[in-house]
Amino acid sequence: MSTPRLGGGLLVSGTTSDAGKSVLTAGICRWLRRRGVRVAPFKAQNMSNNSAVAVDAAGRGGELGRAQAMQAAACGLAPDVRFNPVLLKPSSDMSSQVVLLGEAVQTVHAGEFRSLRQRLAGAVFRTLAELRQEYEVVVCEGAGSPAEINLRDGDFVNMGLARHAGLPAVVVGDIDRGGVFAALFGTLALLDAADQALVAGFVINKFRGEAGLLRPGLDMLHALTGRPTYGVLPWHPELWLDAEDSLTYGRVLGRPAAPQGSDWLRVAVVRLPRISNATDAEALACEPGVQVRFTVEPAELAAADLVVLPGSKATVDDLGWLRETGLAEVVLAHAAAGRPLLGICGGFQMLAERIHDTVESGRGTVAGLGLLPIEISFSRRKTVAQTTGTAFGSVPVHGYEIHHGFVSRTADGLRALLTRADGTPEGVDAGHIFGTHWHGAFESDEFRRRFLAEAARLAGRHGFRVAADTRFHAARERTLDLLGDLVEEHLDTKALWRLIESGPAGDLPLIPPAGVELT
Repeated sequence: MSTPRLGGGLLVSGTTSDAGKSVLTAGICRWLRRRGVRVAPFKAQNMSNNSAVAVDAAGRGGELGRAQAMQAAACGLAPDVRFNPVLLKPSSDMSSQVVLLGEAVQTVHAGEFRSLRQRLAGAVFRTLAELRQEYEVVVCEGAGSPAEINLRDGDFVNMGLARHAGLPAVVVGDIDRGGVFAALFGTLALLDAADQALVAGFVINKFRGEAGLLRPGLDMLHALTGRPTYGVLPWHPELWLDAEDSLTYGRVLGRPAAPQGSDWLRVAVVRLPRISNATDAEALACEPGVQVRFTVEPAELAAADLVVLPGSKATVDDLGWLRETGLAEVVLAHAAAGRPLLGICGGFQMLAERIHDTVESGRGTVAGLGLLPIEISFSRRKTVAQTTGTAFGSVPVHGYEIHHGFVSRTADGLRALLTRADGTPEGVDAGHIFGTHWHGAFESDEFRRRFLAEAARLAGRHGFRVAADTRFHAARERTLDLLGDLVEEHLDTKALWRLIESGPAGDLPLIPPAGVELT
């Protein structure tokens, strides 16, 4: 591979959401890093309530999509808000909080978003240009599909970004859902001529079986489009950490290893409508003998040893949903039985006696679940920070905070779950009911083990034993290395490098209906 030129780039687009753009981008980033290339990830606009915190040189915290933090790790970089300059955090079906270069700037309804496009596009284009001056290659991830023709006017995320920055593009399709050849061909055919000229080829993702069986289809796709398929990535059961799309939820997380002792520990995470940072549960799922399931089924909550109320982008609204569905009664019964209950961020806020919210929901004062003697108030200023402290006396804990709500009143003598580095308390440990605003705390190995051991004791799972050697960050690195391995083993990396270095061929055929005048 030749010495890279400064400012090389590639757009990884997909036929649909969850086609595999995020993991392919991470895999390409890890492959390039292994070869000594200074590479960075970029996603112009992400719509997700799974976010991470980046800290700038002045110590200020800012938000970016969790997937871009994972891709940064694949590059050997710390998170940087520039890797995801626009983050949309849905708070309802019709509105989202807009985070621009790490800072929440406003909440907009769907119909108002068009008026923001020019401002956001300018920030995106400037940020990408800046990164291309710093890194040899920037691997960009598209959003949704580039063939969202109703949104093409003003697009700065998919082909609009590629056109502006002169980026070659590949399109990835998920064969596990079926119809991948139609999806790949149709995506290309719906693009206009200038967009098609930048699409150099395809990648097929999540294939199960003998790759040779695909050869007739791959050959026909090449003949129809004049574009190669750069490779076929196999479905792999170990690729579940840092999942971004909500389609991931609704099943047992990962592949839980057999327990160290005689008992399993069953964890049920309530799949809230506006769940945020659901990846908090992934660290629990890395432990042998811990089965973690996202669920909205009352029976599964009732059967769980540990129930988790996760983060929420709409705490008061999701609390109302808990009550409307009857799940609140199941959670209260679980707590009344003395079994362990954990609330994280928005889920922690739901456990309060009262919630005072004139910011997020505008509902004013509403009753919480009443399981902790605290009150929550919402501030217009959002807390975004990386955090460090201790638990269980001296066990180190690292995490991050992203929330408007804060504990405004607490009962005297209430024990804290964590202690910040400055000695102030964080969260609550009320015997069998726990809460914290810290995301990512369970990625701290010793804290996770101590907490799970206590949860098992409270649940009566006396045969459960925590493993002594589970390392979450090592598991994440193994995942990133696996992605790099899959790219190297199953993609034509020489052709990919030529594409990054030289761009698409100049004679790619135009596929109708592009160029056809429609009446």
